[in-house]
Amino acid sequence: MESATLSRIGLAGLAVMGQNLALNIAEKGFPISVYNRTSSKVDETVERARSEGSLPLTGQYTPRDFVLSLQRPRSVIILVKAGAPVDQTIAALSDHLEPGDCIIDGGNEWYENTERRIAHVSDKGLLYLGMGVSGGEDGARNGPSLMPGGHRQAYDNIHDILTKVAAQVEDGPCVTYIGQGGSGNFVKMVHNGIEYGDMQLISEAYDVLKHVGGLSNSELADIFAEWNRGELESFLIEITADIFKVKDDDGEGFLVDKILDKTGMKGTGKWTVQQAAELSIAAPTIAASLDCRYLSGLKEERESAAAVLKEAGLSDELGLGLGRNVSGVDKKRLIDDVRQALYASKICSYAQGMNLLRAKSNEQGWNLNLGELARIWKGGCIIRAVFLDRIKKAYQRNPNLASLIVDPDFAREMVQRQAAWRRVVGLAVSAGISTPGMCASLAYFDTYRRARLPANLVQAQRDLFGAHTYERVDRPGAFHTEWTKIARRTGTGVGALN
Repeated sequence: MESATLSRIGLAGLAVMGQNLALNIAEKGFPISVYNRTSSKVDETVERARSEGSLPLTGQYTPRDFVLSLQRPRSVIILVKAGAPVDQTIAALSDHLEPGDCIIDGGNEWYENTERRIAHVSDKGLLYLGMGVSGGEDGARNGPSLMPGGHRQAYDNIHDILTKVAAQVEDGPCVTYIGQGGSGNFVKMVHNGIEYGDMQLISEAYDVLKHVGGLSNSELADIFAEWNRGELESFLIEITADIFKVKDDDGEGFLVDKILDKTGMKGTGKWTVQQAAELSIAAPTIAASLDCRYLSGLKEERESAAAVLKEAGLSDELGLGLGRNVSGVDKKRLIDDVRQALYASKICSYAQGMNLLRAKSNEQGWNLNLGELARIWKGGCIIRAVFLDRIKKAYQRNPNLASLIVDPDFAREMVQRQAAWRRVVGLAVSAGISTPGMCASLAYFDTYRRARLPANLVQAQRDLFGAHTYERVDRPGAFHTEWTKIARRTGTGVGALN
């Protein structure tokens, strides 16, 4: 083939995300070749490119023809299911790739798999990127947030493409080189963990407003739309307002009320919580959101438990499924309190995610720029929100910020909102409405802000039953006390041994 007829980049894997990202690249003026094991997907994508403006997209039907249709050094994006399908696709393509060519995995992959693949393809002289892609099918088509990590040269080879394809915000495209190894996949994983927390907190706000405040879906739509014009402005708040407006075409009422209350998941939230535990980073809001997804899956058990506990005397007056205004609740005040509680809880959730990113960066030597990560999440991605710009500025002011909670601006906002936050959590507990995300965020805030915790008693217990020793606040060193012997010795004081 003549160089002029070769495509600038290739994309293999033409499910919804792959098709839309390929069309996005082509629409930005970069000729692209596409390939899929199922040839009908290739035909479908080619037809979409024709119908959406005769975009410069070419279909290929074998791995060899696909690879040979690309300009050197070749860059191939793969968007297939994480795990074994990625390895199979790499094997099929690498037989035809040459040293200096690059593979970019755009799926939600476990970061260690990416690091294994980097080492594997490096033996063949190939470059590799693990690139998080956020924004769903709409983001892929119109501008996602991109988080590429791996070989720097691989990123430089397609930098011009990624900066045009990514979502655009006032301070640049929503893409940056994340760092070495599996850093891009890890950042996307934590992004998804924060997303879990965000969605859980919004669902709790809905639950309180609906079952304590007695608000209708129409009122909820208006409230969330109003919130989206203020400090809570974000993609998730925006779509929540839209969801409450949709009527059920197959029956009376609103569609949201007909949806089974079981939440699916694909694993990134679980990975986030596991990594937080491995690194000793407290992430209770994200963990609570994961627990709620597990509990939501126990639909039959929950229905049985509700019946058993009602028979045992648990009253509906607790507010379980009331759907009406709880006596004495000031609806206007409740709406404003829930807004403030949601905002404060979100700050805690983002603080937990950022702390996890910093801990992993320190462990791996990735040198992650937390302010830059907040910047590229401002557009395109699922957690895009107006307050991410303020998170960016907080880390620009102090790159070594211990937590968002102690940034002067955020600290002031947390203090201003804590009274409303406590009212919402207290009211929900009294009404029997579970708010695990908000409760976890508030507990995180209250624990973090205290100069002294009851951990001294826990450490004393550990020393008593396991001789784990303890430190003292008034002198250096490790100490062990024979607690039981001394406690049972009549008329003697407590002593400690160095």
